Amino acid sequence: MQPSPLLGPVVALVGWTLIVLVWMAIARAGEFKRLGITRASIPNGSRGVDLEPHARPEAQWKAHNYMHLVEQPTIFYAIVFALVLMGFDDPINVWLAWGYVALRIVHSLIQGTVNIVRYRLVAFALSTLCLLSLTIHAAIRLLG
Repeated sequence: MQPSPLLGPVVALVGWTLIVLVWMAIARAGEFKRLGITRASIPNGSRGVDLEPHARPEAQWKAHNYMHLVEQPTIFYAIVFALVLMGFDDPINVWLAWGYVALRIVHSLIQGTVNIVRYRLVAFALSTLCLLSLTIHAAIRLLG
């Protein structure tokens, strides 16, 4: 049995999320060095958010994007798995899923580099429309 083509976008977005995690770690390591922070000097219980008042905003953008990649995409994964379980991997749904992933990657690149909100908003809004469309298709299939 061949895997559903809807699983490709899921694997791609998980892979991208892990790439952003590494990008965030590299950016934070640079900020730690700039601020003179060593692993030994980090207090127990510290969190990434504790760095916010001290780090340059550009260094934090990657962390903000990583958090975004573990927020809304969780419902993307859920709806894609629902579509797979329903056997509803029609080409339109595959295209919408890949569109969602591509737009999330564009959103990440904008947020992680220049972080111009009006551009990020367009990528976010379009990706959300893809997600909404996938959800409507799943609901129609489920009810239909």
